[in-house]
Amino acid sequence: MSVTGIRKVLAAVFAGLALTLLAAPPAAAQADKLTLTVAGDGAEGVTIQATYADGRRLDKLVRLILTATGPDGQKVGPVQLEPQPEGQGFYTSGPVLSAGSWRVTVNSPAPLQTQATATVQARAAQSPPAPKPVAVTADRADGRGGNAGWWPFAAAGLVLVAAAMGVAMLFGRRRTD
Repeated sequence: MSVTGIRKVLAAVFAGLALTLLAAPPAAAQADKLTLTVAGDGAEGVTIQATYADGRRLDKLVRLILTATGPDGQKVGPVQLEPQPEGQGFYTSGPVLSAGSWRVTVNSPAPLQTQATATVQARAAQSPPAPKPVAVTADRADGRGGNAGWWPFAAAGLVLVAAAMGVAMLFGRRRTD
């Protein structure tokens, strides 16, 4: 191979390498944006799911700040949100809103600067339904329930079995004599 041929091959390799590096966006550029999904928790709080803009799950802690404007101009915040153990990038506010329609804004400061706003319908927290009462019947005058009457029958059965065994032993002894 001649010197000119080697130069052409090296030029092609360097051109391919340069095109590959220029075509792939740097990893830091992909991770500089967040997507925040803001929703109500069904009661008086807010939940936030934070992911990278390219759909990857959040792999580090991010500081999120919540502010909200509610009915009659009520204001809540700024409230710093804490990550929750339910999953990576999952944040909750706890019960910070009163019942009504709230405009909630969540901000993430630099380096992952992002803002998301949503309307959340807050409702008063509901308690679970009361358990149904259990009917208890007292068949006897002494207050013991209806299941307390089985033991006389069991005792009578044991007496009959013992008597039958005694009679069998008595007749068995007489035959051998």
